[in-house]
Amino acid sequence: MARKTSAASDEAWRTVEPLTLTPLLTAALATFHEFGYHGASVRDIAKRAGVTVPTLYYHHENKQGILVALMMTGIEAVTARAREAVDAAGPSPTRQFGNLVEACVLHMTSRTDIAFLDSELRYLEDAERKAYAAKRKHLENLLADVLTAGVEQGEFTVTDIAGTGRAMLGMCQSVALWFRPDGPQTPYEVSVFYREIALNAVGAVAPA
Repeated sequence: MARKTSAASDEAWRTVEPLTLTPLLTAALATFHEFGYHGASVRDIAKRAGVTVPTLYYHHENKQGILVALMMTGIEAVTARAREAVDAAGPSPTRQFGNLVEACVLHMTSRTDIAFLDSELRYLEDAERKAYAAKRKHLENLLADVLTAGVEQGEFTVTDIAGTGRAMLGMCQSVALWFRPDGPQTPYEVSVFYREIALNAVGAVAPA
């Protein structure tokens, strides 16, 4: 039997608005989405943005700087949404966990253009990669805290908190690689489906 979601579908954290980006970052995001980071050039981005290459360099040091700005925007957005979702769930770790997974998947399905950039992490230099990893750690820690509370309160049967957290985040992140806005499922439908998968994976015993 499918578990019920914890709150009405019109809660604020379930409403995903378009991200506010500068014209340059908007052009870069579209270019990266079309060609991939490696295949896109600074000239491609500048042309799409309607500016000269020198103008682009005035705002961003290089192509990697643009990628970092976009990736930071994405991870900060999904982390903020996840925190809102956990706060909206009340004291139950099961509801918190379900909301958190749902919030992450909503980000991946509603903002696939920026969510997929996580797969471009391999192109970052060490310093930039560490800075991004530090941002992502906030989301990992939030998930670990919820899982720990669930185990302590007897709602989850998880033996490896860190490993389970990594698996859950990896599962959520992979959605951006296959989801298509014109596909048969809506972002909300996918997020609820993944919520159910995640709750089953941790052996949740309380109603979600």
